[in-house]
Amino acid sequence: MNASTPQLCATVRTFAQRLSSTRRGARLARLLAVERLTAWEMSPRVIERAEHVVAELAANAALHGRVQGRDFLLALTLDEAAGTLRIAVSDTRGECRPTIPPEQDPDDELGRGLLLVDALADRWGTEPRPPSGKTVWAEIDQHGEGPKAVSGQSGSQCR
Repeated sequence: MNASTPQLCATVRTFAQRLSSTRRGARLARLLAVERLTAWEMSPRVIERAEHVVAELAANAALHGRVQGRDFLLALTLDEAAGTLRIAVSDTRGECRPTIPPEQDPDDELGRGLLLVDALADRWGTEPRPPSGKTVWAEIDQHGEGPKAVSGQSGSQCR
């Protein structure tokens, strides 16, 4: 008699939405992400971290990555087998890669958002998005205790 071993189905869930490169689009990105992650029954702790990361990356896309008449793209990927949520925000300004300033005055109003992403995400970085754009991504581990090593990418900073 041949008994088969039960196989676990590894599920990868995805969500993607184009949004206008405006403050309203950035706000909608945050709301849609929370709705989707809640529907995927993610833990409230992961949802809260993801909400802040999406808010910052979408705001940066609308403010620094904006090209008149061009949208930005929000993409969420949940790899249940790996226990990783990947947040990716793509815009059309590839020449402006976000970086965390090496030193920052406590009174500076710009540059704090990436410090938040750096603190909340387990990993983050940027990658080119041909023909002329970039994707800023962040990953949050579902099963970890919290953010660990981070990997910001270098490049020219846009303000």
